[in-house]
Amino acid sequence: MDTNTKKIEDLKDIKSMMERSSRFLSLSGLSGISAGIFALIGGFIAYFIMDMGKIKYDEHFYLLQPLPFENVLLPLLILGSSVLILALGSALFFSMRKARKQGMSLWGHTTRRLLTHLFIPLITGGFFILILIDSNDVTLVASATLIFYGLALVNAGKYTFGEVHYLGISEIILGILAGIFVHYGLVFWVLGFGVLHIVYGSVMYFRYER
Repeated sequence: MDTNTKKIEDLKDIKSMMERSSRFLSLSGLSGISAGIFALIGGFIAYFIMDMGKIKYDEHFYLLQPLPFENVLLPLLILGSSVLILALGSALFFSMRKARKQGMSLWGHTTRRLLTHLFIPLITGGFFILILIDSNDVTLVASATLIFYGLALVNAGKYTFGEVHYLGISEIILGILAGIFVHYGLVFWVLGFGVLHIVYGSVMYFRYER
């Protein structure tokens, strides 16, 4: 090995060490795929809950009557919480498995910064959605979940793979469309949390884990 080749290899090693110390690289594409599958299942269940609740809209697709809490809102809240818990649980499981394979520690300074920047928009969005529900203005709930989730991904993207940043932008765009075409809110929600996650997770898995 000549001197120039050795220098190039040394620079690659230094770059790899810097990335490991400044970016969370244990995020697994399988976590995105599993989260997408949970969201697809949740979206289909949500459709049947809303259909059985006999929700009625006017010509502008605004609710004609408050949603019944016991028959619609409570099941939807339980369903949304369950999908979130399952998605976070799968993300933790697959990230821990990937970290063990790479001989890396899952928890560290970079992980704390990632979670801080991720959860500030998520928690803010959660409170805003509860305000919408309490005001019976649920037509924008799907839009709000996508937009705040997208902002959280963009905010946290600089601490992990660059694909997360672009996933966040895509979620924001879908959220804006869901706010414009409110009667297709559930469709955009399924596209954002279901289809996009599966596509993103597949790209991440085949690019970094195969």
